[in-house]
Amino acid sequence: MELGLYSFAENTPDPLNGGALQSPAERLADLLEEVELADQLGLSFYGLGEHHRPDFVASAPLTILAAAAARTKSIRLSTAVTVLSSEDPIRVYQQFATLDLLSNGRAEIMAGRGSFIESFPLFGLDLNDYDALFEEKLDLLLKLRQGGPVTWEGTEHTKPIPGIAVYPVPVQQPIPLWIAVGGTPNSVARAAYHGLPLMIAIIGGQPRQFAPLVDFYRETATKVGRDVTVLPVGISSHGFIAADSQDARDMAYPAHSEAMNRIGKERGWPPTTRAQFEAGAAPEGAYFMGSPQQIIDKILAQHEWFKHDRFGLQLSVGTLPHDKVMKAIELYGTVVKPAVDKALGTTSPSA
Repeated sequence: MELGLYSFAENTPDPLNGGALQSPAERLADLLEEVELADQLGLSFYGLGEHHRPDFVASAPLTILAAAAARTKSIRLSTAVTVLSSEDPIRVYQQFATLDLLSNGRAEIMAGRGSFIESFPLFGLDLNDYDALFEEKLDLLLKLRQGGPVTWEGTEHTKPIPGIAVYPVPVQQPIPLWIAVGGTPNSVARAAYHGLPLMIAIIGGQPRQFAPLVDFYRETATKVGRDVTVLPVGISSHGFIAADSQDARDMAYPAHSEAMNRIGKERGWPPTTRAQFEAGAAPEGAYFMGSPQQIIDKILAQHEWFKHDRFGLQLSVGTLPHDKVMKAIELYGTVVKPAVDKALGTTSPSA
């Protein structure tokens, strides 16, 4: 199994540091150090979210990933996610092809519809076109990945392309493309239909309940003639690691609850509680909060349910002290990864 990290590059007041707020430049400097450490420890991938809000600093994740490419050697670099509905697929392809060249073949696209909608009014898009925008632009991106001159008739939300090649040519042909979903069956079916790897974000509830969704993906892919043995499945979840389980939860909870309550207030959710957080951190819960052994046990337990090929840990939800995050990455790479590798054998290749 491939183990990696992802971040939304939050920049919020740090409750463990007196509510201090970093400058955007400081936050990005810390983020690059975290990616560099993940690479040095042999983690497989690093994903970076795209958000257009004041509490995140990654509205242009490809630029940050390009900086990371210059400081790393082997870790694969991905978005988490590219909000394809509000992007130009041609520019998406060109930017990832450039990242692929800079990283010597380590770029991955993770496309999704996103969990926030702020990019729609920002780029003059209508939320009523939410599904159509994604489907049409995904079709065009798939066409672009084939390489060579592109002939595209155009759709309601894309322009015609009259047999023009798109440059640069990436190292990887095609560039790996994952579809990220939050649990919507239609999105899962779309990934299966196109024969694309699937990343499922499990950030709440009972993870075991997602097993039928994974089965549905593989069954659908088989029905449309795809070879499921070469279609990886990934799981991503919130988490934090410390040597002591109680310390991990105590450090993670203030920032996590602040972040979830801030977003929840916008969406009409009730406030989160410490009891809910603790339930999420329990063995059957969605959060990977605890000691290295607890993280190992939960990864292996979920592998029994999903038989997935990739696991992405979101470090962190809300801003935490940089040294604490670096220590969590160290434990993930030096304790968790070797134990999971030993239990499951060699890692699966990227798609």
